[in-house]
Amino acid sequence: MDRDSLFEKRMRDLASRAYQRDIVLYSDFLNLDELHKIHSLFSKDSSVTVCTFGGYDCAERQMAAFLPDALSYLGERELDYPMVCLKIQPLSLKFAEKLTHRDYLGALLNLGIDRAMLGDLLVDETGAYCFCKDNMGQFLQENLFRVRHTSVSVICVQNEEDLPSPKFQEIQGTVASVRLDVLIALAFGESRSKVVPYIEGGKVFVNGRLVTSNGYNPREGDLVSVRQKGRFFYEGTLSQTKKGRYSVLLRRYV
Repeated sequence: MDRDSLFEKRMRDLASRAYQRDIVLYSDFLNLDELHKIHSLFSKDSSVTVCTFGGYDCAERQMAAFLPDALSYLGERELDYPMVCLKIQPLSLKFAEKLTHRDYLGALLNLGIDRAMLGDLLVDETGAYCFCKDNMGQFLQENLFRVRHTSVSVICVQNEEDLPSPKFQEIQGTVASVRLDVLIALAFGESRSKVVPYIEGGKVFVNGRLVTSNGYNPREGDLVSVRQKGRFFYEGTLSQTKKGRYSVLLRRYV
């Protein structure tokens, strides 16, 4: 059985058990490909409702919650997703290396953790926030002591107001047309020819849905995710020039 078939089998099994036992069941953290597949699998399934959440608004990696009919009234914020947020911080910021997302993720995976146990990893100048399955929280606190050559501590973020929020960079530019390939090129400072392989290669998602057409026209407020590149919101068209070009505004995650 191939990977896609195994994934579909696991998700259908979770949905079936949630329906039969009349309880909410949760998946591990899912990547963009898997989130797209799960919404496609259950879009017409009336026996369960599928909600997804990753610890903060517009998280890239998210858990799926399978709700039976009797509990379909529950909203995203009312569900008790089995995840915690950990803050990984150098013991001494003054002597710490400049650590990147790759550094933190590498240190976590080197502990033998499956990537599906980990959600998004948000890095700032003070350290990194890591969303993970709740049963991994204590293990990480007790076993992660070093990222590269920097000694670190790991604490659990208890208060909601201390949870991380993503940072954005506003990007404004003038484009010939409001097409997906054009907006991606503007967002990441690339040529259209360089971003086309990402779209045609199944690495671009709009609001969590796979899009493989270069000429797709995003709508105002759409979230565009490009694997290996990043994410941005298309905020809309600001104006149109006399020559028919469009001034657009993007907000890219940094």
